[in-house]
Amino acid sequence: MRAKNRFGIWAALFLAPLVAITPASAFETIARAAMVIDQTTGTVLLAKNENKSMPPASMSKLMTLNMLFEALQDGRVTLDTKFTVSAKASKKGGSRMFLRDGERVTVENLIKGIIVLSGNDACIVVAENLGGSEEDFARIMTARAKKLGMKNSTFANATGWPDPNQRMSAADLVFLANRLITRFPEFYGYFGVKSFSWADIDQNNRNPLLHLVEGADGLKTGHTEEAGYGLVGSAKQGDRRVLLMITGLNSAAERAREGERLMNWAFRQFSQETLIKAQKKILDVPVWLGQKDKVALVTHSDIDTLVPYEGRDDIKISVTYDEPLNAPIKAGDKVGVLSVEIPGLTTTDYPVFARDDVAKAGIAKKFRAAFDIAFGALNKAIAE
Repeated sequence: MRAKNRFGIWAALFLAPLVAITPASAFETIARAAMVIDQTTGTVLLAKNENKSMPPASMSKLMTLNMLFEALQDGRVTLDTKFTVSAKASKKGGSRMFLRDGERVTVENLIKGIIVLSGNDACIVVAENLGGSEEDFARIMTARAKKLGMKNSTFANATGWPDPNQRMSAADLVFLANRLITRFPEFYGYFGVKSFSWADIDQNNRNPLLHLVEGADGLKTGHTEEAGYGLVGSAKQGDRRVLLMITGLNSAAERAREGERLMNWAFRQFSQETLIKAQKKILDVPVWLGQKDKVALVTHSDIDTLVPYEGRDDIKISVTYDEPLNAPIKAGDKVGVLSVEIPGLTTTDYPVFARDDVAKAGIAKKFRAAFDIAFGALNKAIAE
């Protein structure tokens, strides 16, 4: 019977001397709900009430934008398409683009009005021109969110206006932010626009990270009395991008401080490392009845992961495989799993493969193996 063998390897075998870690989960936030992820590796650095449905305020405008970006990508509209402003849209309160009843506005200007000015009027114009009415558009958004896997999101409107059925979770908002960045790169640049003028009124982007954090380029703030002050933010430094969502802060100033603090922590306390290079031998494992007694195990791609600056000595790497491996083996055969365990973060598994071909042994070697088994069994019987 073949047995699973788990071969433990300390990370020090693969890394230069590393330095100890306070787990990421020990880092706290004053936000009512929060999530911070390293987008490059998909590592969750911080999560607090991340799956709880909460009022998203204007952060839900990201879903309105998602629907508009999908329409643009599908060719249903273009950036030059003009939408007509309704009386309902022109009279909407809260943050506004200051659109006039009957005015015709290009999709591109509406995008800027939603992102930079957080215009409720602009959102209603988009909803009515894509969905027929804001109510129908909200139903379409809810259905689309469910299809995308956003399990804790429902929409009653396109603006984030307070409503018991307007709910999103931190995890859903981070997922949506990631989608906007990766699925719609041709439109993502609008999130970094710092000011926009409409109707002879100049307004600045409300996202504080654009002025506080190096590489910050999105996404959206939100505020209502029920929700408190919230932010979905993103920044890229070098090869790394960090996404965050915070909500429930007491003021715009507190939101800015907490957003900046979390971003700086995510970039300064973690680095992306290559633990194992592709095709580099991890270890040799025994082969049963092969022309070679051992075969080297490798990965097909580099193993890149996020490493905390503290506690790196505690990183563990192990390989699990069937022992012994049976010949014949072909180079590239998947023969096991490599696990990387990083304290305070997650354990991630990667497939490992045979580096070389190992043909079946000849008859002489098979006979010798059979003799060794029989002789071993005889000796065991005599000893007993």
